Amino acid sequence: MPLFGSYLSSSPSRLSIHKQGLTHAVMASLTSLPHLPPFVSHSSSSSCSIRRLCPGKILTVTFMSPRRSRSGKRSLAPISAVDDVSVVDPPPPPRPPSWGDKSELIAFLKLKLLSAVSGLNRGLAANEDDLRKADAAAKEIEDVGGLVDLSVDLDKLQGRWKLIYSSAFSSRTLGGSRPGPPTGRLLPITLGQVFQRIDILSKDFDNIAEVELGAPWPLPPVEVTATLAHKFELIGSAKIKITFEKTTVKTTGNLSQLPPLELPRIPDNFRPPSNTGRGEFEVTYLDADTRITRGDKGEIRVFVIS
Repeated sequence: MPLFGSYLSSSPSRLSIHKQGLTHAVMASLTSLPHLPPFVSHSSSSSCSIRRLCPGKILTVTFMSPRRSRSGKRSLAPISAVDDVSVVDPPPPPRPPSWGDKSELIAFLKLKLLSAVSGLNRGLAANEDDLRKADAAAKEIEDVGGLVDLSVDLDKLQGRWKLIYSSAFSSRTLGGSRPGPPTGRLLPITLGQVFQRIDILSKDFDNIAEVELGAPWPLPPVEVTATLAHKFELIGSAKIKITFEKTTVKTTGNLSQLPPLELPRIPDNFRPPSNTGRGEFEVTYLDADTRITRGDKGEIRVFVIS
């Protein structure tokens, strides 16, 4: 072994020169991989390593400095590059909620629907593109939630529900797809919050709207709450029929001390054909805090429990 014998008899300075030469030789061989510059790192004073980045892996070659054997002689102890190869895989892409976990998926789709209808002023500011996005987001929840059976889940209707979106409001009338006062500059009417109050025992179904009516200067605007009282009945597993009874208007704010005013009901003979006082809609999704309905004129409404 004359070659290693010469190294073993070398001085520490010659061994250091040889170590540097061997390192440069390995680096030169690694530069045959195009556009992959090596990185040299020193973990301690007695070792150095060469690292080359390759697609999908990092190659590391570590060389230990000469050290003494049990006999007291120096020995060159390189570490095999094959033994010190590590593979680093790229991180996996973000995953949507587990499709096997229905509750997690429903929660994800609810947030998606809320994002689609946010900023639309309950639908009054929606354009055609907004209507399509909201409809698609609602359809996803309906598909995952499955068919609604109110004969079993009628108790979930109980309570006060806040309207957060109605596609019918894009018609720019407070009646939605049915006759109602227009919004905008023609009449100084500002729509506030809209609620539905449902009592499954008395079969009461009340639509409640907070409205601000403009007044000539210098009078302040008049704030009122209009309650459109209905009765409801089930006409299918998920379909509801409502029948109008009366409208009550109550002033709020500075005029809250005034008694409520009940508006007389228009006789059926004088009602326009489009306003029969009856309506139907289907509950397409229902849980403890969210409800989606589709009306007999195609409108979509989204409610959250309040």
